[in-house]
Parts: sequence; C-alpha cells; structure tokens
Amino acid sequence: MSELPKTYDPSAVEEKLYKFWNDSGFFGAEVDETKKPFTIVIPPPNVTGQLHMGHAFDETLQDILIRFKRMQGYSALWMPGTDHAGIATQIKVEENLRKEEGLTRYDLGREKFLERVWDWKHQYGSRIIEQLKKLGSSCDWRRERFTMDEGCSKAVKEVFVNLYEKGLIYKGHRIINWCPHCATALSDAEVEYETQPGKLWHIRYPLADGSGELVVATTRPETFMGDTGVAVNPNDERYKHLIGKTCILPIMNREIPIFGDEYVDMEFGTGCVKVTPCHDPNDFEMGQRHNLEQILVFNEDATVNENGGKYQGMDRYECRKAVIQDLEEGGYLVKTEDHEHNVGTCYRCGTTVEPMTSAQWFVKMAPLAKPAMEVVKDGRVKFVPERFSKTYLRWMENVHDWCISRQLWWGHRIPAYYCDDCGEMTVSRTDVTVCPKCGGTHMRQEEDVLDTWFSSALWPFSTLGWPDKTPELDYFYPTSVLVTGYDIIFFWVARMIFSGLEQMHEEPFKTVYIHGLVRDAQGRKMSKSLGNGIDPLEIIDQYGADALRFTLVTGNSPGNDMRFSTEKVESSRNFANKIWNASRFIQMNLTIDKAELPENLALEDKWILSKYNDLVAAVTENIDKYELGLAVQKLYDFIWDNFCDWYIEIVKPRLQNKDDKASNESAQKVLCYVLSHTMQLLHPFMPFITETIWQALPHEGESVMVSKWPEYDEKLHFATEADQVETMMDTIRAIRARRAEMNVPPSKKAQVILLTDDRAAYEAGSLFFAKLAYASDIEFVDATPANVDSMVSVVTKGAQVYMPMGELVDFEKERARLTKEKAKVQKDIDFVMKKLNNPGFVNKAPEAVIAQEREKAAKYQELMDKLDASLAALPQG
Repeated sequence: MSELPKTYDPSAVEEKLYKFWNDSGFFGAEVDETKKPFTIVIPPPNVTGQLHMGHAFDETLQDILIRFKRMQGYSALWMPGTDHAGIATQIKVEENLRKEEGLTRYDLGREKFLERVWDWKHQYGSRIIEQLKKLGSSCDWRRERFTMDEGCSKAVKEVFVNLYEKGLIYKGHRIINWCPHCATALSDAEVEYETQPGKLWHIRYPLADGSGELVVATTRPETFMGDTGVAVNPNDERYKHLIGKTCILPIMNREIPIFGDEYVDMEFGTGCVKVTPCHDPNDFEMGQRHNLEQILVFNEDATVNENGGKYQGMDRYECRKAVIQDLEEGGYLVKTEDHEHNVGTCYRCGTTVEPMTSAQWFVKMAPLAKPAMEVVKDGRVKFVPERFSKTYLRWMENVHDWCISRQLWWGHRIPAYYCDDCGEMTVSRTDVTVCPKCGGTHMRQEEDVLDTWFSSALWPFSTLGWPDKTPELDYFYPTSVLVTGYDIIFFWVARMIFSGLEQMHEEPFKTVYIHGLVRDAQGRKMSKSLGNGIDPLEIIDQYGADALRFTLVTGNSPGNDMRFSTEKVESSRNFANKIWNASRFIQMNLTIDKAELPENLALEDKWILSKYNDLVAAVTENIDKYELGLAVQKLYDFIWDNFCDWYIEIVKPRLQNKDDKASNESAQKVLCYVLSHTMQLLHPFMPFITETIWQALPHEGESVMVSKWPEYDEKLHFATEADQVETMMDTIRAIRARRAEMNVPPSKKAQVILLTDDRAAYEAGSLFFAKLAYASDIEFVDATPANVDSMVSVVTKGAQVYMPMGELVDFEKERARLTKEKAKVQKDIDFVMKKLNNPGFVNKAPEAVIAQEREKAAKYQELMDKLDASLAALPQG
C-alpha cells in the first residue's frame, strides 16, 4: 500500500496504470471451457479517424460492460480493430497527393497509388487505437484486426463467392445512387435526405396526333432529354382516354408513349409524370414494367453527355437553366411554382446524389432479409431499447437490392475475372489467369472494389478466424452484445445479422444495445460547420479520463441522445475529488492490514452495510439491463451522500477515540470494507481512480479490474437497523433545515429535546445528533414541554423535536432582520406590479416579456410568504 497524495492528479497515474493492466495481460481473453464467454466486437472506427465524442461515448459503454463481465468471472473478449473506410481513406490520400505533389491517382496508376495508401495506413492507422487507450479501453489488443488484413480479406472473398454461387450476388444494369464528387456508386443506406427549397415546373407536351396536349410537372427539367414516356394513373378520368397515344418531347422533337401506371399520384402536380428511366428509381421501375427505352444523359461527373444534344458538356445545374430558358422561349413552359422536396445527398461529402443507371454488382436482399427479420421477431436478437426493433424491421421489409460495387481503388477488389478472348466472366476465390471456358490467357480482374460495409458486415465472425474453423470461433461466437448508435442500424447492424445467419447459420449477437448521439449543451449535433465539436482528448488532458467517462454515462438511457458540457465534466471531476479526499482521510486513519468486517457492528455500521448491500444488487441489475445511467447515479448518490456526508461524519468520533480500541478498529474495518468494495462497483465506470484507491487499501489480488465482482449478501441485510438510522437521519435533516431557515451557524450548539416512541433507537444514535445536528445535549421527554412557546418545534416521522432557540438567537435582532428583508422584497413586488398594472406595458410588450415579469412577481411573492412564515415562527416576547 502506498500513501495517497494530497490531491488526485489523473495525468500522474493514467498512463502508468494502463501500461500495468496491459503488460499484466488483464485485457486478454482465452478460450476457457471452465468459464462462460462474453464477447463484444468493437464497431471498427475508420482507419482515417481521430477520436471524437461519439467514439468516446460508444467505447465507454462497451468498456463498462466488458470490465463488469470480466470481474464477474467471464472470459470477456472485447475484440478491437479498424475499418479500411474505402471512400474516406482514398479521398484523404488523394487530397494529400494533390496538395503535396500536384498529382492524381491516375498519374501514379492503381498499383503505385495503393502502395501510397498502405504507407499512409501504416503511418496514421494506429492513431485512433492509441487514442482509445487513453480513454481506458480494455480491448484484447493482441487480437487487433483490420478489415483488409489477410484473414478478413479471405473471409470477404469466401462470402462473395458463396453468395454468387447461390445466385444472391449478381451484376446488372440498374438504377443506382451516384456521387459525382466521390465518383462512385452508393448504397441506399449511404444516401441522406434533406428538405430543400426548389421549383415545380409545368411543361406542355403536344400530342403527336395534334389533338391537344398534356402538361407535366417536374422538379428536374435537367433530365428532360432522357424522357422516354409520360405516365398517368389509369383511374384518372382526365387522362385515361390518352393511354396508348404518343406525345412529342419538346425541343428534342422525339415521339414518346403515354401509358397508365398506378404508381402515379393523381393529386401531385398535374397528374401527368415525365418518365426518365435512367435518372429516377421509380421511373426505372415503371420503365421495366412498360418496356421503355433507357437514355442516360449524364456523365459520371454530372455533366451532360452526348445524348443531351445541344446541352452536351454542361453541368447539370447549368443545363437546368438552359432547358428552362429554351422551354420558355418555345412556349412550352406553362408556369413555375415554389416547391420543397427531399433531395438525396452523399453521406460522406454532402454532394447531391445523381440517380442513374449503371452496370454494378448487387446483393439480392429479399431471401436474406426474411430470416434476418425472423430472429428479431422471435427474440433471438433483442434490441435495447425494444422500440428500435420496429425501426429495423420496417427498413428490412422495404429493403432493395444492395449495390455493393464501388468505383474506387482502395478496398477489396471484386473477385471476378473477364476473358478478353471469349468474354467469359469467372468468379473465383483464387486469382484466375486461364479462362476456364476457352483456355485463353488474356484475363483481367474487375476494376471495382466492394462497399466498405460488405467487409464490416462479416466482423463478428471474420475477426474470430472464419472461414477457418478456429477454437475462438467455436467459443466466442455468437457474440454477446453489440453496442452502437441508432444511426448505423441500416449500414451495419442489419447487414451483420443477415451475414451471420447466412454464413454461420446463427445470429451474430444476442443483444443490440442502441445508444443515442452526443450533442452539445444546446442539443445540437456536433459538427465542423457549427464549430461545436469537443475533442475528448483535450477533456482527458484537462480533467482525466474518469471524469470524461463518468460524464458520458451520467443521465444516459438506452437509445436517447445526451447533452455534453464542460460544466458536467467539472461536476464529474468534483465527484472524483470527493472520493479521493474521503479515501485519503480513511487511509490516514487506518491501522488495520485486512479489509474484513468485524464481529460486532454498531447501529451505523449495520446501516451503511445494508445500504451498500442494496447498492450491489441495484448496480448489478441495472448493468445487466443496460441501464448504465441508473447504475452510475445510484453509485454517485451512495458515495456522495450515504458514505461521505453521513457515515464518515458519524464514525469520526470513533476514529478519534483511541481509548475504545474495539470501536475504533471496527469503524476502520467497516470503512475499509465498504470503500474497497464500492471501488469495485465503480471500477467499470471510473477505472483509473478506483484502481489507485483500491491499491492503497488493504486488499488481496493484483488489480481491482480482475477482482471478484461484489455480490448481494443476505447476511448484510439489516432492515430494522437501517430503518432506525434512516428515521434519525430524517430528524437530523429537519433540524438542520430549521436552523438554516433561522440563519443559525453550525458553530452554535443547541439542546435537542425529543418526544418519540422509539427512544431506544434515538439513544443508540445520540452521537449522530451531537455531530450532525449540532446538539449540545439531548433530552428525552414523555410529553410536550411546558415552555413550548419559547421553543422552535420540528415534526418528523419518528419524533417531535423541540429546541430552546433563545440561547442562540436574539429574537429582536432576527425580527428586525426579517422585517428589513420584507421591506426590500416589497419594493421589488411594487416595481413589478407597477409594470403589470400599466395597460400601456401589457398591451405593447411581447408576450414573452410579460410572462417573464409575471414569473418575477410570483417568485417575489413566494419569498414574501416565507419571510412572513419565519416571522410568525419566532417566539413572541
């Protein structure tokens, strides 16, 4: 045991303790058939990443669970790793290449460019891992994985080929989401929709037979050149007679069919819809149903291609203006209306996504989604909170085929090979150099790579060695709980579930614990544009990792966002200091060398042990239910209120009384026992300070993190004694509150006269009153005192209390002080009421200002009522 310094300095212990834990192998988890496994796979942070508050929140929750289960005796594996982050990493390296050397990836070529990316990964890829360690994350770092390491890459190929051979992966020419900035296809989940102001243009389409015209309404005239039909609802009486006819596409002078389709909303616009199969997903589906021609009008950079006629080469928004101008000049533009609509944007760069047809690789989702819904419906996979299962199921019910190809160089290259001699395509687990069909040797591999989420979907089993059958896979899979934010249920959670079921024939985890987002003090999402992001590493440097962790979990409830502020961190730091000061006081008064309970317990000992015992049960139950915010609040209340402010104060006289050795030693033992075991309960939340304090107390074992988690003990349940002490505490609180009302300082003692039916209990706790109720002496009476008029009385659940306050308070001075205070408050009331009684103010001032003045008036009146009550309570004389 080492003496605790006067003040707690996190920077002096955190790095040293983390090294001690890691070097000692405490983070490691082994296949051990004598233990139950408990597994969490880390949501792999981007290899490009830097720790932000969302990471800190997510990792703190996981670390709490893994430390808790480790102490409970599980073989607790927290599997770490990082994601190669295809788009983000490639963009980052390309930006550096452009800035530093003025080159593009095409200048280097694919092979040389990928060498640069790997160099970048080796240089910066471990940054976020080192930052996670500063937070105290107790991952098994020996097992760290990367989505493009050899094992994970082998798993990706195996899954791709498996799904392809089952007909669940195919290459097709379909509508996809295209990001012109990132120059790649995106899946539906990677498109974020935002409401933007726009226009609704009404355009006249002449009927080909000259018998009239149709007016269509569109928000995207720039796709006009790709129209290959006009759709109406077959039940629309206005237009059903036109179905089967043709109309002329203005400016382009192309004849296109008019057809009926129930998709068309008769109430929107004019009820006539221009159909551009290559540039709208709904139009694409209609085009498939009605065998429409497909005309692509945009290049990959969102400029108009050769099918755009005179508009070729224009940017899409430049084209929009030109088309509108030409339609207006040609007399085809009927009118323009303001219109708000949802616009899809790239989740990475924010660029407006362009729907367009393209030859891409897809996963057929319907067969995979069905079993993935069943495991949630039948409870094999549970969401916490349960409401997110509905979010998950709703998305899965409406899921489209997943576009998995990306036009990038960094990532898992699709294992498809093309023969230039005969055109055969071969999908293979190994490189193909000879065509299996014609024997030709002119083979080339597919240029595209897989969506990053394709590899992270395999994370729960690829990290454990699959497709090889490893002992770790048998023992640790399925994993126990997935901890993640609600914003990636579709990106990641859903894909892991159907991938685990398809490849392992078993769900990848039993529970999905969903947390919210970390927002700023005003409730806004943290972002670069708002400049309201807070660097968790700066918080750690200033306040310590424990203060940050405690702040992130305090008030947290599953699924809900939390607000973060430095004021909350300061409060957490103050809590750490409170624990430290109490621990230091206890340590300085310890002469014992073993943390065991004495045979004989005083009344207050039984009370604190019973409260501690209840705490063990509550904290354990809360963590098991993922109610981490409730668990930490109960710890806070117990440590700050019960242990520090009450028990330590109550037993100070026993610690100071060296003559009564038995009482002195029993107080030490109870203090040491409760403190060391409470540090075990607090350890998952605040690992560093709890380890430091635990090591400074008498203990067995190497570290608090591998000590045995406390368990509820029926022998420490002292219900009667606990109730007795709680009753006395209520009385003491009432006395203190009454004294505070009368501004009696703690230094002035007063006699306390008690009228109670439970005299024995109050006598046993007489020391409490002397220490905590500032009693000069205690007198027990069987009836109301005769001179009660000269006393102040307090009624509580267990007793009536009388205090002869005349010896402490100069009643005339107190009466004068209260009268003076009343006069001051009356002035405030008069000032506010003058405003509120003024019709000019009430009629002209904003409602919010009037409400504020009324609130002031109510508060002043409340204060006046309290002063009147205090005056009335003073003895008359």
